[in-house]
Amino acid sequence: MLELDLKEKGYDQRLLGDLNLQIAAGDRLALVGPSGCGKTTLLNIIGGLDRAFKGQRRLADPEPKIAYMFQEPRLLPWRTVEQNLRMVCSSRNQALDLLDEVALLEAACRYPRELSLGMARRVALARALALEPDLLLLDEPLVSLDPSTALRMLRLVETLLKKRPKMALVLVSHNPDDAVRIGAQLLEFDTATGEVLLPNNEKSASAGQLLV
Repeated sequence: MLELDLKEKGYDQRLLGDLNLQIAAGDRLALVGPSGCGKTTLLNIIGGLDRAFKGQRRLADPEPKIAYMFQEPRLLPWRTVEQNLRMVCSSRNQALDLLDEVALLEAACRYPRELSLGMARRVALARALALEPDLLLLDEPLVSLDPSTALRMLRLVETLLKKRPKMALVLVSHNPDDAVRIGAQLLEFDTATGEVLLPNNEKSASAGQLLV
Protein backbone atom coordinates (compact mmCIF):
# COMPACT_ATOMS: atom_id res chain seq x y z
CA MET A 1 0.00 0.00 0.00
CA LEU A 2 2.66 2.50 1.08
CA GLU A 3 6.42 2.45 1.53
CA LEU A 4 8.41 5.22 3.18
CA ASP A 5 12.17 5.40 2.73
CA LEU A 6 13.12 8.28 5.04
CA LYS A 7 16.72 9.43 4.91
CA GLU A 8 16.49 12.63 6.91
CA LYS A 9 13.99 15.16 8.23
CA GLY A 10 14.98 18.17 10.26
CA TYR A 11 14.98 21.91 10.65
CA ASP A 12 17.88 23.47 12.57
CA GLN A 13 18.74 19.98 13.75
CA ARG A 14 18.06 16.44 12.56
CA LEU A 15 14.66 15.22 13.77
CA LEU A 16 14.04 11.97 11.91
CA GLY A 17 16.01 9.73 9.62
CA ASP A 18 17.25 6.30 8.54
CA LEU A 19 13.86 4.59 8.46
CA ASN A 20 12.25 2.33 5.89
CA LEU A 21 8.64 1.47 6.65
CA GLN A 22 6.08 -0.55 4.70
CA ILE A 23 2.36 -0.35 5.47
CA ALA A 24 0.00 -2.99 4.06
CA ALA A 25 -3.75 -3.52 4.17
CA GLY A 26 -4.98 -4.29 7.67
CA ASP A 27 -1.81 -3.12 9.44
CA ARG A 28 -2.16 -1.32 12.77
CA LEU A 29 0.75 0.89 13.75
CA ALA A 30 1.19 3.28 16.68
CA LEU A 31 3.82 6.02 16.83
CA VAL A 32 4.64 6.29 20.52
CA GLY A 33 6.95 8.70 22.33
CA PRO A 34 7.27 11.98 24.22
CA SER A 35 6.04 15.35 22.99
CA GLY A 36 8.23 16.98 20.38
CA CYS A 37 10.05 13.82 19.30
CA GLY A 38 8.67 13.79 15.75
CA LYS A 39 5.60 11.53 15.92
CA THR A 40 3.20 13.94 14.22
CA THR A 41 5.92 14.94 11.76
CA LEU A 42 6.28 11.29 10.73
CA LEU A 43 2.48 10.95 10.50
CA ASN A 44 2.37 13.99 8.20
CA ILE A 45 5.08 12.47 6.01
CA ILE A 46 3.20 9.16 5.82
CA GLY A 47 0.02 11.05 4.90
CA GLY A 48 1.74 13.11 2.22
CA LEU A 49 1.16 16.43 4.00
CA ASP A 50 4.87 17.01 4.60
CA ARG A 51 7.11 16.54 1.58
CA ALA A 52 10.11 18.50 2.86
CA PHE A 53 12.30 15.52 3.68
CA LYS A 54 15.12 13.55 2.13
CA GLY A 55 13.93 10.20 0.88
CA GLN A 56 11.00 8.69 -0.99
CA ARG A 57 7.35 7.98 -0.29
CA ARG A 58 5.95 5.37 -2.65
CA LEU A 59 2.28 4.46 -3.07
CA ALA A 60 0.76 1.35 -4.60
CA ASP A 61 -1.11 1.46 -7.91
CA PRO A 62 -3.98 2.21 -7.68
CA GLU A 63 -3.17 4.75 -4.99
CA PRO A 64 -4.73 4.03 -1.59
CA LYS A 65 -7.30 6.41 -0.19
CA ILE A 66 -5.88 8.11 2.91
CA ALA A 67 -7.96 9.88 5.57
CA TYR A 68 -6.48 12.03 8.33
CA MET A 69 -8.09 12.87 11.68
CA PHE A 70 -6.23 15.80 13.24
CA GLN A 71 -5.97 16.59 16.96
CA GLU A 72 -8.32 19.52 16.41
CA PRO A 73 -11.69 18.35 15.00
CA ARG A 74 -11.64 21.13 12.35
CA LEU A 75 -15.41 21.23 11.90
CA LEU A 76 -16.97 24.18 10.07
CA PRO A 77 -18.68 26.18 12.84
CA TRP A 78 -21.49 27.53 10.64
CA ARG A 79 -22.60 24.05 9.59
CA THR A 80 -24.43 21.46 11.64
CA VAL A 81 -22.90 18.09 12.42
CA GLU A 82 -24.85 16.49 9.59
CA GLN A 83 -23.90 19.28 7.18
CA ASN A 84 -20.23 18.86 8.05
CA LEU A 85 -20.48 15.19 7.15
CA ARG A 86 -22.53 15.83 4.01
CA MET A 87 -19.55 17.69 2.58
CA VAL A 88 -17.73 14.37 2.18
CA CYS A 89 -20.56 11.82 2.22
CA SER A 90 -22.16 10.59 -0.99
CA SER A 91 -25.65 10.77 0.49
CA ARG A 92 -27.62 11.86 3.54
CA ASN A 93 -28.14 8.22 4.45
CA GLN A 94 -24.39 7.64 4.56
CA ALA A 95 -23.94 10.66 6.84
CA LEU A 96 -26.65 9.47 9.21
CA ASP A 97 -25.36 5.91 9.19
CA LEU A 98 -21.89 7.14 10.17
CA LEU A 99 -23.31 9.33 12.93
CA ASP A 100 -25.20 6.31 14.22
CA GLU A 101 -21.98 4.27 14.12
CA VAL A 102 -20.18 6.82 16.32
CA ALA A 103 -23.25 7.15 18.60
CA LEU A 104 -24.04 10.75 17.59
CA LEU A 105 -27.22 10.40 15.56
CA GLU A 106 -29.10 12.56 18.07
CA ALA A 107 -26.55 15.36 17.54
CA ALA A 108 -27.06 15.61 13.77
CA CYS A 109 -28.69 19.05 13.99
CA ARG A 110 -26.27 20.54 16.51
CA TYR A 111 -23.54 23.02 15.70
CA PRO A 112 -19.89 22.40 16.66
CA ARG A 113 -20.09 24.99 19.47
CA GLU A 114 -22.73 22.79 21.11
CA LEU A 115 -20.47 19.74 21.23
CA SER A 116 -17.95 18.61 23.81
CA LEU A 117 -14.42 17.91 22.58
CA GLY A 118 -15.10 14.19 22.73
CA MET A 119 -18.24 14.54 20.61
CA ALA A 120 -16.47 16.78 18.10
CA ARG A 121 -13.67 14.21 17.78
CA ARG A 122 -16.23 11.51 17.04
CA VAL A 123 -17.73 13.67 14.29
CA ALA A 124 -14.23 14.16 12.86
CA LEU A 125 -13.70 10.40 13.00
CA ALA A 126 -16.99 9.79 11.17
CA ARG A 127 -15.96 12.34 8.54
CA ALA A 128 -12.66 10.51 8.00
CA LEU A 129 -14.46 7.17 7.67
CA ALA A 130 -16.83 8.68 5.10
CA LEU A 131 -13.97 8.53 2.62
CA GLU A 132 -13.88 4.74 3.08
CA PRO A 133 -10.11 4.98 3.43
CA ASP A 134 -7.57 2.26 2.85
CA LEU A 135 -5.35 4.00 5.41
CA LEU A 136 -6.64 5.97 8.42
CA LEU A 137 -4.29 8.36 10.22
CA LEU A 138 -5.20 9.43 13.77
CA ASP A 139 -3.18 12.17 15.47
CA GLU A 140 -3.60 11.90 19.25
CA PRO A 141 -7.34 11.09 19.22
CA LEU A 142 -7.42 10.78 23.02
CA VAL A 143 -5.41 13.87 23.97
CA SER A 144 -7.11 16.41 26.30
CA LEU A 145 -10.04 14.07 26.97
CA ASP A 146 -11.04 13.13 30.50
CA PRO A 147 -10.37 9.46 31.39
CA SER A 148 -13.95 8.22 30.90
CA THR A 149 -14.35 10.03 27.56
CA ALA A 150 -10.95 8.78 26.40
CA LEU A 151 -11.95 5.22 27.26
CA ARG A 152 -15.19 5.54 25.28
CA MET A 153 -13.26 6.93 22.32
CA LEU A 154 -10.74 4.10 22.52
CA ARG A 155 -13.51 1.50 22.60
CA LEU A 156 -15.15 3.18 19.61
CA VAL A 157 -11.93 3.07 17.58
CA GLU A 158 -11.50 -0.57 18.56
CA THR A 159 -15.03 -1.40 17.37
CA LEU A 160 -14.66 0.51 14.10
CA LEU A 161 -11.41 -1.28 13.31
CA LYS A 162 -12.98 -4.69 13.88
CA LYS A 163 -15.66 -3.78 11.33
CA ARG A 164 -12.99 -2.75 8.82
CA PRO A 165 -10.28 -5.45 8.99
CA LYS A 166 -8.65 -4.42 5.70
CA MET A 167 -8.28 -0.75 6.64
CA ALA A 168 -4.76 0.12 7.78
CA LEU A 169 -4.26 2.45 10.74
CA VAL A 170 -1.42 4.66 11.89
CA LEU A 171 -2.01 6.24 15.29
CA VAL A 172 -0.02 8.82 17.24
CA SER A 173 -0.18 8.27 21.00
CA HIS A 174 1.65 8.97 24.23
CA ASN A 175 0.24 5.82 25.81
CA PRO A 176 1.53 2.41 24.64
CA ASP A 177 -1.27 0.65 26.52
CA ASP A 178 -3.92 2.39 24.41
CA ALA A 179 -2.16 1.32 21.23
CA VAL A 180 -1.81 -2.28 22.35
CA ARG A 181 -5.50 -2.40 23.26
CA ILE A 182 -6.55 -1.75 19.66
CA GLY A 183 -4.03 -4.28 18.39
CA ALA A 184 -1.46 -1.81 17.11
CA GLN A 185 2.23 -2.59 16.84
CA LEU A 186 4.48 0.01 18.46
CA LEU A 187 6.97 2.20 16.64
CA GLU A 188 8.73 3.90 19.54
CA PHE A 189 10.78 7.08 19.61
CA ASP A 190 13.83 7.39 21.85
CA THR A 191 13.00 9.79 24.69
CA ALA A 192 16.42 11.45 24.49
CA THR A 193 17.12 11.67 20.76
CA GLY A 194 13.74 11.22 19.08
CA GLU A 195 15.21 8.47 16.90
CA VAL A 196 12.80 5.77 15.79
CA LEU A 197 13.49 2.49 17.59
CA LEU A 198 12.99 -0.68 15.55
CA PRO A 199 13.48 -4.26 16.74
CA ASN A 200 17.12 -5.41 16.95
CA ASN A 201 18.36 -1.97 15.85
CA GLU A 202 17.10 -2.59 12.31
CA LYS A 203 16.46 0.28 9.89
CA SER A 204 13.64 -1.34 7.94
CA ALA A 205 10.34 -2.83 9.08
CA SER A 206 6.90 -3.83 7.94
CA ALA A 207 4.14 -2.43 10.13
CA GLY A 208 2.68 -5.91 10.34
CA GLN A 209 5.94 -7.39 11.64
CA LEU A 210 7.03 -4.88 14.28
CA LEU A 211 7.47 -6.25 17.76
CA VAL A 212 5.62 -4.86 20.76
